[in-house]
Amino acid sequence: MTKDTLTQSGITRRKLLTYGAAGAALPMSAWITKYAHAAEFNYKFATGQDPTHPVNKRAQDAITRIKEATSGRVDIKLFPANQLGSDTDLLAQVRNGGVEFFNIAASILATLVPAAGIVNTGFAFSSYDEVWKAMDGDLGKYIFSQIDKVGVMSMSRSWNNGFRQITSGVKPIRTPDDLRGMKLRVPAAPILTSLFQSLGAGPTPINFNEVYSSLQTKLVEGQENPLPIIATARLYEVQKYCSMTSHVWDAYLVLGNKRAFQKLPADVQAIVLREFDKAALDQRADIARLNDSLRQELTGKGLQFIDVDKNAFRDALRKTTFYKDWKAKFGEQGWHLLQQYSGELA
Repeated sequence: MTKDTLTQSGITRRKLLTYGAAGAALPMSAWITKYAHAAEFNYKFATGQDPTHPVNKRAQDAITRIKEATSGRVDIKLFPANQLGSDTDLLAQVRNGGVEFFNIAASILATLVPAAGIVNTGFAFSSYDEVWKAMDGDLGKYIFSQIDKVGVMSMSRSWNNGFRQITSGVKPIRTPDDLRGMKLRVPAAPILTSLFQSLGAGPTPINFNEVYSSLQTKLVEGQENPLPIIATARLYEVQKYCSMTSHVWDAYLVLGNKRAFQKLPADVQAIVLREFDKAALDQRADIARLNDSLRQELTGKGLQFIDVDKNAFRDALRKTTFYKDWKAKFGEQGWHLLQQYSGELA
């Protein structure tokens, strides 16, 4: 992520250094008095995001507040950027207790908890207003109840992964017809492959570390990702157009190991839940600001933005079996809850 991006999103190197050095300004006696004893609970919080990503800034804020509010009884160490393993590895670790807390995208969690993937339904949400009503309402409660069945628990309301946008190196995408025959990189997520197949494109699953070279060599003509990823991966160097399709929204979900959480005294549990929940709201606001600043920044780097009629894409999907197929996979209960917020899809 560029220096400008960090500054505009309120996450500057100076601020990061200030966070890290804050304790150094206190007299040693203050630290001795405040944290006279070793922590009773030493836990790990793992993420897959770059250290500069708002996920990690807000997670560290929560960790600091938890330590202060518990007078040092709970000491949580943050491990960003997949330091402790891949997302798949970490999902297994949070279930078996190897790590106590883990931030994961709903699209990845869907491999274990299929209901989590319902938020990735193509063109289901038209705005963040709809997203947060759903995720802080009955749909979110339903997803969290399904998560609880696999040995982990949700530690807060959902965080923001963001809306995904389509970039292209060959032509602007303005209508669903513009996608026909287009070779488009997608992650290995069945619902995304299904979405673009239904719209007539040629979705090609490619590992993220190969996306830049695949676009550069024209193995694929385009790709789709949230704006922060387009920026940090410098995809604007090998793409000309960015269509603001917002075709899929994805959540970040903070999971906790049930056994580890239940070891905490009730008052400490309340503090942990409270602070992770505050961090979720702060991170949502960070991403909203970052998306606004990134559009301006990426325009300055030569990426041409196209605003599209999202209803035209949703209408095109309705003419296929996409919504009916995924309704059958998610089930009547989940689909009914989704449509409470998205409107009728199928």
